[in-house]
Amino acid sequence: MSTKLKVGILDLYKGVPNEGMRCIKMLLEEFFDKSDFEGSYEIFDVRGEEAVPEIHNFDVFISTGGPGSPLLEGHTWEANYFGFIDQLIQYNQENEKKKHLFAICHSFQLLIQHFQFSQVSKRKSTSFGVMPVHKTETGEHEAIFEGLEEPFWAVDSRDYQAIQADFDKIEAFGASILCIEKERPHVPLERAIMAVRFTPEIIGTQFHPEADADGMYRYFQTEEKRAAVINEYGEEKFNDMLEYLEDPEKIMFTESVIIPNFLRIATGQLVEQGVNY
Repeated sequence: MSTKLKVGILDLYKGVPNEGMRCIKMLLEEFFDKSDFEGSYEIFDVRGEEAVPEIHNFDVFISTGGPGSPLLEGHTWEANYFGFIDQLIQYNQENEKKKHLFAICHSFQLLIQHFQFSQVSKRKSTSFGVMPVHKTETGEHEAIFEGLEEPFWAVDSRDYQAIQADFDKIEAFGASILCIEKERPHVPLERAIMAVRFTPEIIGTQFHPEADADGMYRYFQTEEKRAAVINEYGEEKFNDMLEYLEDPEKIMFTESVIIPNFLRIATGQLVEQGVNY
C-alpha cells in the first residue's frame, strides 16, 4: 500500500498570472511520479480569499512568491498567514511527526518580518534575471542545497530586499542565514539575505528555486522584462542570461535540486512511519 502525501500550497499570487504556480505543480507531479506516494495537493488563496490550510490535513506545505509590496499593512490575510505559521511551529514542537514548509520570495520576505530577523525595504531598482547565489558557511552544510556548486545560479525577481540582519535574534531563535546575494565591490551596499533556515522544518529563499528555463524565456520575450534587465545590467548581461537558461549546470540544475531535495527530506519521516490517512 502506497503512502498518501497531501501538500498544501499557500498561494500569494493574488490572482495575478504567473509562471511560479505552474512550476510548483510540475515539480510536485514529477515527485509524485518518481516516489511511492499517492500524492495530491490543494491550493489556498491566501491574499484573495484569506484562506490558509488546516495543519492536520496536510503533510507538507509550499508558500509561493507573489506580486506587490511585502511590507506589512495589517490585513486580515496577514494575520491568518502568520497565525498558520505560528501554529505550524507549535505543532512541530509538540508532535513527533514533523510538517515542513518551503517559503519562496514574497513568503520569505513575510517570514523575515514576522520573526524580525532583518529589515525588508524597497530596492533602488528591480533585481530580475539569472543571478549567482552565494552560500554562507552554514549554507554549505544545508541538506536542501546538496549537490549545488558555490556559487549556484538561480532566478531572482524582486523589488524588495532583506538587509541589516539582527544576528542576535536569529541566533536566539535557532535560525541561520544560508545564502547571500552576489558581492558587487563597485556598489557600496550591503548584500541582501537570500535564504534562511527558520526552524528545522521551515526554510525560505528570496530567489525562485522552482523557476524553469521555459518560463524565463517567456518572461524575457516581453518588452517590459527585457528592457528592465538591459537597463539594469546592460545588453551583454542580458544575452549572457539567455545563454544561462540553456546551461544544464545553472537554472535547470537548481530547479532539479532544491525543491526535490526539500520534498525528499520533508517526506522521509512519512516513509519511515508508513503514515496513511
